[in-house]
Amino acid sequence: MTAVVADLETELNTEHPEPAETTASFPETNTEQTPDGAFRRQRNLFPVRFGDGPGQYPAEPGRYRLLGSVSCGWCRRQLIAIRLLGLEEALPFVPLYGRDGAGWRISETQGDVVQKWGSDRLNSFYERTVPGFTGRGTSPTIIDIETGKVVTNSYHTIDLDLASVWKPFHKAGAPDLYPEELQAEINLLNQQIFDDVNNGTYKVIFATNPQAARAALGIFEARLADYDFRLDSRRYLFGDRITDSDIRLFQTLSSFERGYRPRLAAILGEGNVKHLQDFGNLWDYARDLFQHGFVDDRELYFLNLLPGPSGEYVQGLGFAEGLDLPDAAEALAAWRQPSGREDLAGSPLYSGPGSGGSFELWNLK
Repeated sequence: MTAVVADLETELNTEHPEPAETTASFPETNTEQTPDGAFRRQRNLFPVRFGDGPGQYPAEPGRYRLLGSVSCGWCRRQLIAIRLLGLEEALPFVPLYGRDGAGWRISETQGDVVQKWGSDRLNSFYERTVPGFTGRGTSPTIIDIETGKVVTNSYHTIDLDLASVWKPFHKAGAPDLYPEELQAEINLLNQQIFDDVNNGTYKVIFATNPQAARAALGIFEARLADYDFRLDSRRYLFGDRITDSDIRLFQTLSSFERGYRPRLAAILGEGNVKHLQDFGNLWDYARDLFQHGFVDDRELYFLNLLPGPSGEYVQGLGFAEGLDLPDAAEALAAWRQPSGREDLAGSPLYSGPGSGGSFELWNLK
């Protein structure tokens, strides 16, 4: 177990003057609702891109910090991309933890953010950027360490920019996660994955109308069935190469059994929610990615698959608190079973988003 995990475990268990509430207490069920009781996620306040265009920020190693909670799938997605691309030093990561009524806390033991700016609250950087800010600072957020202001909190585009604009700083042999010839179809598939899978679990959990929750689960499981068929003849979603879309799908698959599913089953009934293992190709695919750099010890800790130095497991996602979970050691052993997908290649062409030239209708960059 790494020293990083030890420090995080200490911070998570530190008594504060105003103890953080459990991350199972979310404002989303009160403020982010449609009139018919369906969850509608808030928009990102800072959708700024990296690049050399008007209003964009240049890619400059060391200038920025990525602030995020490892328990957050939107953040883990960025960490996977950073690891695969070798950008750990170019864009240092500083963990967030313990979200309460005042927002996320910033780790004091990792990185230089708290020391430089004298605040351990994420919202203070939003307030510095937008005086009078009263919203919800989100994970992940990128700040400019010199100005102390927010650059972007758009998890929709951070990883795309890391894969493209930050390419001059990639390590040798890094995968091309966003190849130019596939970008239009990747964009459309990413939109589908976000709406129906990444956000699909939250649409069930945060729905205030049971019918909305059941509808969201039906769409979620239909998408998994479609990807299961797609992956029958393809190692990855676009054939023989890993792309940004694989990272986005993995963020939900990796946390499903010990994070989202227990809560979905509590809401809709144990017999009404499928397991990841019910989708054989998808389960093999997820293990393939798991075993090839898509997780590290810190993420395994927050995925509730590895204990901290104390021997205790963290309820990283909050949703599973108080619910019965599969045995952690058995779950980790299952993830480490060989996937048997090494000989698969397959075509990037599929009947899903983008087929028939539909990508020509949209500009999702």
